[in-house]
Amino acid sequence: MASAFMRQFEKKRSILKRSSKKYLEEALYKNLFKNGGEDQKVREQLNHFFNSRKSAYKWEVGKSLKHLRSRKLYGPALKLSETMEKRGMNRTVSDQAIHLDLVAKSNGISAAETYFLNLPEPSKNHLTYGALLNCYCKDLMTEKAVALFEKMKELNLELTSMPYNSLMTLYLKMGLPKMVPTIIKEMKASDIMPDIYTYNVWMRALAAVEDIPGVEKVIDEMKRDGRVAGDWTTYSNLASIYADAGLFDKANRALRELESKNNLRELSAYQFLITLYGRTGYLHEVYRIWRSLKLAFHKTANVSYLNMIQALINLNDLPGAEKCFKEWASGCKTYDIRIGNVLIGAYLGEDLFKKAEVLMNLARRRGSKPNSKSWELYLDYYMKKGEIKSAMDCVENALSAGKGEGDEWAPSPLIIRELMQHFERNKDVEGAEAFLAILTKSEYKLQSEVLESVIRIYASSGKKSSTMRQRIKMEKVELSEEGMKLLNDISDQ
Repeated sequence: MASAFMRQFEKKRSILKRSSKKYLEEALYKNLFKNGGEDQKVREQLNHFFNSRKSAYKWEVGKSLKHLRSRKLYGPALKLSETMEKRGMNRTVSDQAIHLDLVAKSNGISAAETYFLNLPEPSKNHLTYGALLNCYCKDLMTEKAVALFEKMKELNLELTSMPYNSLMTLYLKMGLPKMVPTIIKEMKASDIMPDIYTYNVWMRALAAVEDIPGVEKVIDEMKRDGRVAGDWTTYSNLASIYADAGLFDKANRALRELESKNNLRELSAYQFLITLYGRTGYLHEVYRIWRSLKLAFHKTANVSYLNMIQALINLNDLPGAEKCFKEWASGCKTYDIRIGNVLIGAYLGEDLFKKAEVLMNLARRRGSKPNSKSWELYLDYYMKKGEIKSAMDCVENALSAGKGEGDEWAPSPLIIRELMQHFERNKDVEGAEAFLAILTKSEYKLQSEVLESVIRIYASSGKKSSTMRQRIKMEKVELSEEGMKLLNDISDQ
């Protein structure tokens, strides 16, 4: 009998052992974000998980999706969500709402709408409707957002503050802050309890119309109501509003309140404190918070160094920024070009070209290529110096770097206008054509203003063009009456 019991015990242990092999040895999100947690490393770890036969518990997947979304890694998050469904993981309606948001961010609104329409009817509740509404609001699709919100009310869906917050944020982005108090009134009439985000967006709307007493009344109302306790985001918001209004004493009082609310020791709170104390001109407070941040966290993140160096530069403390940069560069495993760019920009702004070049070369030695922002900094420098050929090289390099990063870069309309004006003043047909060649090689859509400028350059230099008429046709631009007349003058066909 004992022998039979042991055989049964060993059999169960064997089954359990085989079952446990299906799962990762540590939680999925820990696997993804180890080795420094750089975005490329996260993608590599995620692909390794997809290619393996390992599985993960639902709570691990949920936490992983949360981390990926916070890092704006929407494509990898969508693939994880889709993969786990294929592997048999059931989605709740809350999961479907998150998936809809990922579809919108990765594949666009049309794909999100299709996903929503294909959901089973029981899944079309306040969560999925709210997710689609939020997508419309983020894409500034006002008509669709308002229509969907009205439909949600018609269906008597269980409404919370979230859809109201989405609409208020939309109106704020559209430059319609006066619409926000109207939404607040509707919330109160419907007995919808505001949350901390509601109070924050309400404050920003009042600040946008320079109603600082109104902002203070919102804070007082929140305190009197008592159901929502202001957190550090509330007071960082308030401090920023005061700083924008030049009320630095009030801003500093709000920052002291912010410090008292950061009881969870959140990194974002420290970074807001550094930025906002910097904006109010209190350098010693910036250093004090920096010391507190480093004591609070075992490892100082790249983004914290980036924030601190930028704050010091804004306060004209270039030696302090250099010291902070050297501390970071000596201890970092992976060179973050964004941090180098902040100091490069400061050097170029102070006409310290050789120092900027030293940093650019350091980045290359540490295996980090200049990105589009790096070249944009040099572009601004060369434009101020009037070194047009070097500026054009920077445009070409920035366009190339942007394409390599998967993030299309384009020169600002101001830069394009200044370059074209230079070519017009100098009747420089070759320079203008070389610049257009750089733009078109990157698939940049030429605007009518640029092409009319080129036509004027040909006309003023007395040169003809056999291809200009065809170029205008290919680019599908409409010329002004003057532009058409000059086009006829310069065309030799």
